[in-house]
Amino acid sequence: MSALANSKFERLFVALPSPTMPRSGPGGHPCQGVYWTPRDQLRPRVAIIAAHYSVDFSEHYLAPYITRHGIGFLGWNTRFRGADDIFRLEPAVIDLGVGVRWLKEQAGAEVVVILGNSGGGSLMAAYQAEAKAPSLASEADGVAAEALSELVPGDYFVTLAAHAGRPDVLTSWIDPSVTDETDPTSTDPTIDAFDLRNGPPFSDEFVGRYRDAQRARNQSITDWAKVELARLESKNAPDRVFTLFRVWADLRFLDPRIDPSERPTPRCYMGDPAIANRRMGGLARATTLKTWLAMWSLECSPCRGERHLIKIREPALVIQASRDVGVFPSDAQGLIEGLGSKDKVMQSAAGGHFFEDSDSEREQVAEMIAQWLAARI
Repeated sequence: MSALANSKFERLFVALPSPTMPRSGPGGHPCQGVYWTPRDQLRPRVAIIAAHYSVDFSEHYLAPYITRHGIGFLGWNTRFRGADDIFRLEPAVIDLGVGVRWLKEQAGAEVVVILGNSGGGSLMAAYQAEAKAPSLASEADGVAAEALSELVPGDYFVTLAAHAGRPDVLTSWIDPSVTDETDPTSTDPTIDAFDLRNGPPFSDEFVGRYRDAQRARNQSITDWAKVELARLESKNAPDRVFTLFRVWADLRFLDPRIDPSERPTPRCYMGDPAIANRRMGGLARATTLKTWLAMWSLECSPCRGERHLIKIREPALVIQASRDVGVFPSDAQGLIEGLGSKDKVMQSAAGGHFFEDSDSEREQVAEMIAQWLAARI
């Protein structure tokens, strides 16, 4: 029987305006989510908030499990849910601030836990960092600057199957053998992970050359985006959409000896990476020039966790999924090392990326978080 069938919880739909976006044209609020609480404790003292760059977290898988421990769970969405192609960090952080403030001022939570799950890890790190040591406000003005300067920080910070940031994960997955960004079939066989002459297993020399080529592809797109954006702006055109091909080619999808874990190989989140890499779909499949620079560029994006993690001083817990096929042990190690917290713990939990294989896997994660919090609150 699933947790949804046997748990006693209540769900409250929460829809709120943002300081920089009251409502959308059709009437919807930019900030929306669901607040999960134990049925016998509708105003729990401790509450978690989780959000993602674009994925809808309102019905987050962990919510019904965490409420069993007397903890509230706000699955929160910013104005960018389902809208990767127009993402900007500053308004997203402002929208996150709306959710945290609601928990503190309306829901009665005395303790708020910031949870960064999956891609949400670097986003929630950016929020906590801005709430503690603002930097984005200096680049904004008016209402946005005021909202950014008044963010309410969380009291604890948790990451769950999270990576270092969107530019980092895209670059580690991207296929560097692409020779022509306008041709999804163009391939340099000497750096092709799917050419059996190269592996697996992959030599250290090939791995080093491959990683360099991945970073070079990211930089090449960044260089083109900056030039193209300048060209468009000179003609009074603000931006344009472009597509990105071949983004399922991390060597760790194919070679279990690299960053070893309990994960199955060959495997990625879309199944067989050899097939997924040739299909449409994946990170940044359609984006704009400005969003590439704001979200995906190694050089330009503020969405890299390393610049934010160091500012976080609150107690922190990093949980890695043992069979995750897209976030690896080195990612968790990077997070724990990057955090500025003195009280920081890393744990491993059995399961895949979203612990989707069984109720017991999700129960163990909720138990881990609840026990860690109980020892500190």
